Amino acid sequence: MELVDLSVPIETGMPVYPGDPEVSVGPALTVARDGVNVLALHLGSQSGTHVDAPFHIDDALPALDELPLERFCGPAVVVDVRGLPPRSAIGAERFEGLEPAIVLVATGWSAYWGTDAYQAHPFLTEEAAALLVERGVRTVGIDALSVDPTPAQDFPAHRVLCGAHAVIAENLTGLERLLDAQRRGRPIEVFMLPLRLPGADGAPVRALARVG
Repeated sequence: MELVDLSVPIETGMPVYPGDPEVSVGPALTVARDGVNVLALHLGSQSGTHVDAPFHIDDALPALDELPLERFCGPAVVVDVRGLPPRSAIGAERFEGLEPAIVLVATGWSAYWGTDAYQAHPFLTEEAAALLVERGVRTVGIDALSVDPTPAQDFPAHRVLCGAHAVIAENLTGLERLLDAQRRGRPIEVFMLPLRLPGADGAPVRALARVG
């Protein structure tokens, strides 16, 4: 068994979606002054590697703590769409024949984390999101800032997925290692358990994959 970390580090000045709270991490207490080390954290619910609950885009949809835990862990399939140009649309044809599972979309865009190019990521079309829902998929992750373009006008992929009470994971990293394992026929399980925040739109996660 092998564990693969799929999370970006939480640190001061890290990339955030335009308009989201900036992230700062620093000492609140120190051993020298207070006898213990305690960090002060300032971040948004969508900071770093995180999951979106349906409530993220509609007050009438379920919040994070109203979703079953099964949405956040289970067998996964990685779809390889690497090599696309900036701001490319990922069409429904990429997801034909998928069985219900956690679907991770490997764009390769995590290589641009921390640069201006990170916002020019590929994104799911509304039709692709609809096909995933039709196939019974209720958890979709991507190694990019969003499943929609950045910035987005109406978040069509979010609206389709969240409307089906699906979970969206964003800012994943390390999916190349999972693609290699998948090519060799090794089973993949993913764990993306969020902080327990009642009524939340989403939360940071420590995303991990277990490769059999």
